[in-house]
Amino acid sequence: MSWSPPAARDTATPRVAGTMAVTRIDLTDFRNYAGLRLDIAAAPIVLTGVNGAGKTNLLEALSFLAPGRGLRRAPLGDIARAEPGQQRAPGRPWAVAAHLAVAADHYVIGTGLEPAGTGRRARRTVRIDGEPVSGQAALAALVRVIWLTPEMDRLFQEGAPSRLRFLDRLVCGFDPDHAARTTAYSQALRERARLLKDGVRDDLWLGAVEERLAERGVAIAAARRDTVARLRAAGHIAAPFPAAGLALIGELDDWLDEAPALAAEDRLRAAFAATRRRDAEYGGTAHGPHRSDLAVHHLDKDAPAARCSTGEQKAMLIAIVLAYARLQMLAAGAPPLLLLDEVAAHLDGPRRAALFEHVCAMGAQAWLTGTDPALFEPLRDRARFLQVASATIAPENQGS
Repeated sequence: MSWSPPAARDTATPRVAGTMAVTRIDLTDFRNYAGLRLDIAAAPIVLTGVNGAGKTNLLEALSFLAPGRGLRRAPLGDIARAEPGQQRAPGRPWAVAAHLAVAADHYVIGTGLEPAGTGRRARRTVRIDGEPVSGQAALAALVRVIWLTPEMDRLFQEGAPSRLRFLDRLVCGFDPDHAARTTAYSQALRERARLLKDGVRDDLWLGAVEERLAERGVAIAAARRDTVARLRAAGHIAAPFPAAGLALIGELDDWLDEAPALAAEDRLRAAFAATRRRDAEYGGTAHGPHRSDLAVHHLDKDAPAARCSTGEQKAMLIAIVLAYARLQMLAAGAPPLLLLDEVAAHLDGPRRAALFEHVCAMGAQAWLTGTDPALFEPLRDRARFLQVASATIAPENQGS
């Protein structure tokens, strides 16, 4: 089964000035959706229903409008819908197509898994206005998406890679090339590890790979520093959200504090060369931006985020996302798409109301999910309430 998004712009869809919003989404064989077409307005969307109905699946589909593996980070071959009573067939194609209003412009974005062909593995493809684009970098230049999921409630207690992935999504909003840069860096890391494992000792070969690693690694670290600095300068979101202090911790980050980027590249390149034997023996790469971490501090309590309560940690995470959205609104003229899965969990009434007020004040299209519609009552006259049941979606007052 093949897929393709609409071949041309849909001029019939109303354009929404000063915002970024999905006005239509079509799903084909995506998770539990055999097929879905949903036309929506550029307003907050509240999706309610029992667990397993398909709420998070819809948010995951929207997250594929950004580069990467989506909010679940699932293997692309595991996403396609399985027939009832059958196991999911790995590599089965799936598709997401969305109509996107960005200020006064309108685009049609299509992405999905294209099945394997002769001499070619299954791969994710992207089209914009019906035209294929190379890679996913074009999405970062066009769409800004940020999400919060229940799994991220432990972000400050998990390992550094999860925090860096979160930060890198924020960075992409200011530097569209960041996603492609991090992908290229990861590929070069794997290439170097393979060469070392195979016993390659060719200085020219390894040196060329390490040159790419150093150049991209410093660019990644510098872009992260810029985003953290922007978030610091933006100040914190007003109470009842806590003030969150952000800092990058790592060897490469210290080097950039001490010297210009070119000097940091030289030091990183030299570090790669000096640790070849160690990296070959133990695996991995001991230096680079993948060894950094994002430290978050509860400024009002003067405590690391990891030592705060679950509710405080979630409130700090929301505060960071809201500050990022506000910065995007000022820098790009429109806030990003906000995908807030089960966001009301662990939030008290005042913080829920404050979150909803911030979302509406920015004019952001936020997609919020939950099992209890009552938690979203403050949005009753400002959002569209939809009920999700067994992969069907209907206005709340019409049931499923």
